[in-house]
Amino acid sequence: MWNYTDKVMEHFRNPKNVGYIKDADGVGEVGSTACGDALRLMFKLDDQSRIADARFQTFGCGSAIATSSALTEMIKGKTLEEAEKITNQDIVSFLGGLPEQKMHCSVMGREALEAAIENYRNGTTGKRKLEGHVVCVCFGVTEDKIRSAIRDNGLTTVEQVTNYTKAGGGCGGCIPEIEEILAEMNGKKSSEEKPAKPQPKKLTTLEKIRLIEKVIQEDIRPELKKHGGDLELVDIDGNNVIVKLLGSCTECGITRFTLNTLIEPKLRQKVSSELAVMEG
Repeated sequence: MWNYTDKVMEHFRNPKNVGYIKDADGVGEVGSTACGDALRLMFKLDDQSRIADARFQTFGCGSAIATSSALTEMIKGKTLEEAEKITNQDIVSFLGGLPEQKMHCSVMGREALEAAIENYRNGTTGKRKLEGHVVCVCFGVTEDKIRSAIRDNGLTTVEQVTNYTKAGGGCGGCIPEIEEILAEMNGKKSSEEKPAKPQPKKLTTLEKIRLIEKVIQEDIRPELKKHGGDLELVDIDGNNVIVKLLGSCTECGITRFTLNTLIEPKLRQKVSSELAVMEG
């Protein structure tokens, strides 16, 4: 059983600033309901360019609610320059601490604030897009996010990376890559040169089809079924894999996210880096 501070429990039981700002100046959205946690953060500026109001909507655990509530209280009255200096560790300190397993909630709050400020300044959508190499396909965690969490929080173990980002908390297939990133960033690279990776064998068309079917059946469908979803392989046209999402995957509204962060990366990893996945 995790131990929560009185302040965490207060912000969980009586969260501040829950709601929606219709004419918000900045809106930031991070996470996804398919992966467990999602947060929308909104703010409104006054005539002195200070945050006059901040609201949030979240789908997640008690820690996600508490950290979102705390963050909105912390940024009120601040300029954007002051607000963007708030770190996830500042949110944790404000709450008097969080269990290690829930530190990712504070990181999510920080990311939502960054996305909202970027939305105000640059007119972006406010939705944090996945950019760069996806390391953890189960939770859609990129290499950049992992490196940022390691750098900002002094992480040294895979377990800590999982606590702060969720990476490695699903199938576990990304753990070796997380270990490599940790070793590199903490100066623990082996002095011996790593042997060159063998070049992948070129698959025949029939071999490629069979392998795609195998990966879908053994690696992808079980992950989708954990959330009530499923998929059907419709066709394979060269390097284009055409699928149809079924079950809850048709209702969550983030099918592109599912294709980009789970299905396509897994097929590229286990079949061919040239594959592209699309709905049919």
